[in-house]
Amino acid sequence: MDFYYHPGSAPCRSVMMTAKALGVDLNLKFVNVLEGEQLKPEFVQLNPQHTIPTLVDNGFIIWESRAIMIYLVEKYGKDDDSLYPADPQKRAVINQRLYFDMGSMFESFYQAIFPQIRYKTPANPEAMLKVDKAFGLLNTFLEEDDFVAGASLTVADIAILSSVSTFEVVDYDISQYPNVAKWYEKAKEVTPGWEENWEGVVLLKKFMQSNRQ
Repeated sequence: MDFYYHPGSAPCRSVMMTAKALGVDLNLKFVNVLEGEQLKPEFVQLNPQHTIPTLVDNGFIIWESRAIMIYLVEKYGKDDDSLYPADPQKRAVINQRLYFDMGSMFESFYQAIFPQIRYKTPANPEAMLKVDKAFGLLNTFLEEDDFVAGASLTVADIAILSSVSTFEVVDYDISQYPNVAKWYEKAKEVTPGWEENWEGVVLLKKFMQSNRQ
């Protein structure tokens, strides 16, 4: 199973943690997106959108991290796997949180933090307000449950954990959101593959520091 990725990418790391939780081995294929390797004809032939992560499973090609995560659980997980339970209402909440990550949490990172990392631009106050709003919403989601979509770890936690951890590249103060901070510490403890995820965050932070010199 070939997995095209970059360790600095939060979406890539969320898939890697999901695979680890399922005991699925990925054949890692590094794509240097900073050098434009995703635009090579052989990669565009695999994925016309030339995005990472991209998974190739015995000839089946799928991209978009949250779609890959669900695919892996549905194909390689247990029946009614707790990472993505069969119950329609539980799945609906998980899906909502995944869309929240895609449209709010990770999107706020991409708009507010990524330019600071890649282009050395100062933080945009308006974009940072969207970061604060995303964290505030996540804090609300966690008022009654230990995990983002209920009482146990799901793919929604894994996706959001990858995104939230990446904000540490700029030392974002997660402690101002107590529910998020409590969940974050718990999620780090119980999510398989956290160590590899953190290695990617550290790599990204080192890149940012070297890029500023």
